[in-house]
Amino acid sequence: MGQSFQPLQPDHADYLRDESRLSGNAERIAFTREERELQELLAAAQDWPVTVQGARTGICGGAVPRGGVILNLSRMNRVLAVRQDSQNGRFLLRVQPGVLLADLNDGLARKHLPAAEWDAESLRAMQALRSSAPLFFPPDPTESGASLGGMAASNASGARSYAYGPTRAHLRALRLALADGAILSLWRGALPRPQRASGLHFQLTAEGGRQLEGQLPDYRMPDTKNAAGLYARPDMELIDLVIGCEGTLGVLTELEILLSPIPPLMTGLMCFFGERAAALAFVRRLRAELPTATLQAADPDGLAAIEYFDRAALDLLPAFAELPEIPASPEAAVYVEIHARAKERSDEFAVSLARILAECGGDEEATWIAEHPRELARLKDFRHALPEAVNLLIDERRRTEPGLTKLGTDMAVPPACLESLLARYRGDLAAAGLEAVMYGHIGASHIHVNILPRSLEEYRCGQQLYKGWAEAVVGMGGTVSAEHGIGKLKVELLRVMYGEQGLQQMRRTIEVFNPGFRLNRGNMVG
Repeated sequence: MGQSFQPLQPDHADYLRDESRLSGNAERIAFTREERELQELLAAAQDWPVTVQGARTGICGGAVPRGGVILNLSRMNRVLAVRQDSQNGRFLLRVQPGVLLADLNDGLARKHLPAAEWDAESLRAMQALRSSAPLFFPPDPTESGASLGGMAASNASGARSYAYGPTRAHLRALRLALADGAILSLWRGALPRPQRASGLHFQLTAEGGRQLEGQLPDYRMPDTKNAAGLYARPDMELIDLVIGCEGTLGVLTELEILLSPIPPLMTGLMCFFGERAAALAFVRRLRAELPTATLQAADPDGLAAIEYFDRAALDLLPAFAELPEIPASPEAAVYVEIHARAKERSDEFAVSLARILAECGGDEEATWIAEHPRELARLKDFRHALPEAVNLLIDERRRTEPGLTKLGTDMAVPPACLESLLARYRGDLAAAGLEAVMYGHIGASHIHVNILPRSLEEYRCGQQLYKGWAEAVVGMGGTVSAEHGIGKLKVELLRVMYGEQGLQQMRRTIEVFNPGFRLNRGNMVG
């Protein structure tokens, strides 16, 4: 074992867990700053299982070690270069995996990025970036403390993925260290040469000449928002196999990310409803009648996010967060975010939204509106406070019942199935007498149900419900994980979705990159 791995100390206890509240064990830990150092550490750990970590904000246990050593990338947090595409003028950043989303977007807002050791081309591109319209990295997972490497490893998304897609849509290239330390470079596009599967067969060459050849899984992924299992489609670009692989194929050492112009006008509305049916009708009408925002179309304006909160979620928040006073006795709330390039378009959307709201039984007097960045941030804080409130409540209950964790679903279905699924959630929870909150990305037919058990008996009951829901969702053509991935906690749900044959196919693909499953053992396929 190389000397750079140090024995675990009491002050390393946090590195044995992530936001899932799952806890593990390890013998040693290392913190790396450079790709070359990371390669040396992998070579030094050849006889050990290695768990790769970033910011540990995941909620499926993917960063929780099962023995062996921990390789933590949080200190690989530099912006390495910036360039401007000569054909379309778009800006791209090359970053290490430990860069935090919040730090990146803050630096972009101030148009100041640490430029140590940048080459002349990057310095020139940075001058052009400072003269450009404001830019941002669009993916917006609830946890802004997430690292970019972790976001790529899990293909993270968030509320604005309704319009802008998950992390995958904003990655142009990456470098991946394999288990033996060899580096594999992957990119999107045909230059310098295409990197596509031929049907389901793939072949890649790592630096140094190592050949990787194998087959992609032949399962059919759902047509919904999806982050369950290895991404696999015939003739796909092979960079997409690595994005969302949860560290099972290798260790990300660099990413090239595509920046986008910030829409000049962003308006957020939190609409409260006295009846759940009215809130669902409002969502149906929004999706049917208003366009979706985009980043590149000739007319890019429209809806960027549609989020849902049930009454239990609204009741939970005041006990755990200082937020604006919620109107009396709402049964549900819907958060809508509109992005526009011009005031006229923003006003058009506001008029249409007000009309739909009134026709669905909503009340402008019971609606919060945010048009300035500070007000918008406050409304987003409302959305982001909810998962933390759930975690705090579970932590309180764990004091008397240490075996408890929250049971949070991450399932999505085709839009036509959403309301029947919500009805099943409500009916099953009521019949079982379980406390739960429902919230999430209703625009993508993706609602999180967080069961809040008060005893181990309720916890086991919730697990049974969860499995039954997974079977129902798969039967509807949906996914068991739309954005959080599988990690170590949801392997059985992935088996429900793809069967044992699908998991075996994933294992065979992983073995090509990661023989013996030494990296991130236990993730995705157990």
